Amino acid sequence: MAERERRSRRQPGGARAVSGPPRGPRPGREEHPPVLPSPKRGTSCERPECYQAEPSGLLECYQCRYLCTARACCQLVEVLLTMLILICSSVSYSSTGGYTGIPNLGGIYYYQYGGAYSGFDGAEGEKAQQLDTQFYQLKLPTARAAMAVGGALMAFSCLLVLVGVLRLPWHFPAWLLLECTLDILIALGFLPALYFYFHLLLDAYDSPVCKERENLYQSKGYQGFSCSVHGAEIAAGLFSCIAIVVFLVSAGLAVRGYKTVHQLREKPVEMYEF
Repeated sequence: MAERERRSRRQPGGARAVSGPPRGPRPGREEHPPVLPSPKRGTSCERPECYQAEPSGLLECYQCRYLCTARACCQLVEVLLTMLILICSSVSYSSTGGYTGIPNLGGIYYYQYGGAYSGFDGAEGEKAQQLDTQFYQLKLPTARAAMAVGGALMAFSCLLVLVGVLRLPWHFPAWLLLECTLDILIALGFLPALYFYFHLLLDAYDSPVCKERENLYQSKGYQGFSCSVHGAEIAAGLFSCIAIVVFLVSAGLAVRGYKTVHQLREKPVEMYEF
């Protein structure tokens, strides 16, 4: 009989039947509800699928996600191109392109690009120095203007990246229209700027000073002083042509962003593009 009573107290699954009232929470303990991650930005949904874990990584934070968008990539390319324009323009500014006399060596002059030689005597060396200085002065205003334009555009492009990271277009959509207008004006402004840049350079290379300087160096058998546009100036022009295309693409992306901002404001969803 005792064995039958023990068997009757067992459930069919092998678990013992628990008699008596169910156990409640232990006294002195408080039960806390489960903590869910913060909801996605831009949503008012309270369902579990509307929650996401906190992002990790440099480009996964809320602000830095902008750097992965098409507009940010286009603006970073603008920064690179304008910096290259600034560097190429500074070549003409930083170098006098000249022939430097050293009195301590007595009649021996050094060409700053290539090493020592004694091709010029004292009078010809002074003449070469004067021609180099005059030719440098002819190119100096053009080089300064190109450096100023390149530096200003690089600062403007950096400002656009900063504004995008701070999500200003989301709070002030009109900024995107202003950005589009400025991008178009910059792209169109490159055309006359390129014309005057090469026009002034060619005027300097066609001047009598450049011709006399070229003949003087060629009389001593030295090449590389021809009156023609050099590689850094050509590179500045090529980078400017590429920048025209990039600024126009950036203007189109700004217009698309303006339309998307209005759609997001009418129907809030997760916002990554701004």
